[in-house]
Amino acid sequence: MTDAITPYPFAFSDDALADLRARLALTRWPEPATVDGWVQGAPLASVQALVHRWQNGYDWRACETRLNELSPSMTTIDGLDIHFLHVRSPEPDATPLVLTHGWPGSVIEFLKVAEALADPRAHGGDPADAFHVVIPSLPGYGLSGKPSEAGWNTHRIAHAWITLMKRLGYDRFVAQGGDWGSDVTNALGASGDPAVTGIHLNFVIARPDAEDMADLTDVEKAALADMQRYSTEGNAYALEQKTRPQTLGYGLTDSPVGQAAWIYEKFREWSDCDGEPENAFTVDEMLDNITLYWLTGTAASSARLYWESFGAFNADPVSIPVACSIFPREFLRASRRWAQKRYPNIVHWNELEKGGHFAAFEQPELFIGEVRSAFRSLR
Repeated sequence: MTDAITPYPFAFSDDALADLRARLALTRWPEPATVDGWVQGAPLASVQALVHRWQNGYDWRACETRLNELSPSMTTIDGLDIHFLHVRSPEPDATPLVLTHGWPGSVIEFLKVAEALADPRAHGGDPADAFHVVIPSLPGYGLSGKPSEAGWNTHRIAHAWITLMKRLGYDRFVAQGGDWGSDVTNALGASGDPAVTGIHLNFVIARPDAEDMADLTDVEKAALADMQRYSTEGNAYALEQKTRPQTLGYGLTDSPVGQAAWIYEKFREWSDCDGEPENAFTVDEMLDNITLYWLTGTAASSARLYWESFGAFNADPVSIPVACSIFPREFLRASRRWAQKRYPNIVHWNELEKGGHFAAFEQPELFIGEVRSAFRSLR
């Protein structure tokens, strides 16, 4: 057993990229949907345009270079390789911060915010808001190891993150997350470990009780309508990944277009994009994230987290300070009074005017401001 931390850059082979291009060239396309728009899923023309860019002009090496500027490293925790990015702040009093992504995201979501969070002085901010930034890849995602046995749920991941932060020399730290990162961050907050001093969530799960339902505001009614819409129209992907991640993995691991469409649809469904994902992200940004899933072959291993943890999302109460940022196009949103019953120590609450599920990726400046505000009182 070793506590060693070693550099581990992103360095996929030319052969892997050539194989991707060859598979794309051999794509067998389905017929178009029988109706216009996205109601049957990602439209044929939209996916073909995405894939055309993937084949013609997209440069994975540019993303790889960017990732390798953020000290990618590997360490083994609880028998599994954990890969992470690490941006130490030049400010001596910086607060250690662990950022946790979700599905279908990756550490790439945080490329626009990591350096500004670590060095606000160089990015027009107050150096008192500096963080030492740690961005791990979830088990089964990115370059982290793929669990070979059951049990890697979000509670186990949270304990691994505590070990990681202490191994890096951070005896006290704060945590932030959305999507599965929210569940891991919630578990960190509920862990009872004194190293965790506060958490920030941009995906807040809290439902109304009977008293709340008797006196709903218009904002709460809209949130409940979106919850119902997600339940009836938008969660089939989650049920599939929760119940049959292995079966799903065969198709997505074998077909890059299948993997791309599976993720591309969520960029559209969950972002503040007015119906077209290209309004929220550049095509290359989406392809960066999709390509990482493809090159690492993590369709099944990433989906397996749903099998491990979907039934108890954010179930544990948290008594330490909690900060919440509610983006308007988040597909599940809580009101403050609902959240207050789960999080009695809310130190920051803000409902923003734009942005969706992929907050750091969509609205990096707003995200940076929220994280700084969230933890300012805890320094």
